[in-house]
Amino acid sequence: MGEKVLLIDDDVVLVEMIRDYLTQDGFEVQVAHDGEAGVREALSGHYAVAVVDVMMPKINGIEALRLIRRDSEMPIIMLTARGDDTDRIIGLELGADDYVPKPCTGRELSARIRAILKRVAKSNRTTKHSFQVGLLEFWPEKRQADWNGAKVDLTSTEFSLLEALVNHAGQIVSKETLSITALGRELNKFDRSIDAHMSSIRQKLGTLSDGKSCITTVIRKGYMLRKE
Repeated sequence: MGEKVLLIDDDVVLVEMIRDYLTQDGFEVQVAHDGEAGVREALSGHYAVAVVDVMMPKINGIEALRLIRRDSEMPIIMLTARGDDTDRIIGLELGADDYVPKPCTGRELSARIRAILKRVAKSNRTTKHSFQVGLLEFWPEKRQADWNGAKVDLTSTEFSLLEALVNHAGQIVSKETLSITALGRELNKFDRSIDAHMSSIRQKLGTLSDGKSCITTVIRKGYMLRKE
């Protein structure tokens, strides 16, 4: 069997459809139909990735995400109502790696899962080589980042976004490039996920001597990692 995927969603019909597709696509799939059961399963350490629906009984997907992220760095994809930017942005700010609007197809979800697992697979390789950009020290193969000597806890997507900026330190990187590099998909016109992830990264990193973030927003162009 392939990588183990946890689906946390109370929509029985949709879950069965998705499970059938993912199973045929080579994944091993387990299902939880409410938030409490989903959190317990996610924290068992048996899964490579979790897919969490926002609207669920007992505890909703946002709270489930918060509880999982408190104790685990496992990749998490949120299922959100199409056009519901509020839940989407909150989820990304709390540490979700990506989101898929509902209703969704098994094919789309499988592609998102594979994109995330491809990035995470890099963590299985180690190296002693690191990059230094100001107070930021970066180990690409270990997928580890330190700020001023202290480890920074980043989600898989946050790390990939920061890596893209590190690789082009001092240069502007467009949102379109960041989306393809870090999310494995083209940027949609009204997609604010890159902005939400960048906000989270800024909060986790420290500030420079001038009190400002090391990541600069360049209006209508993208983001830049300052080399100071």
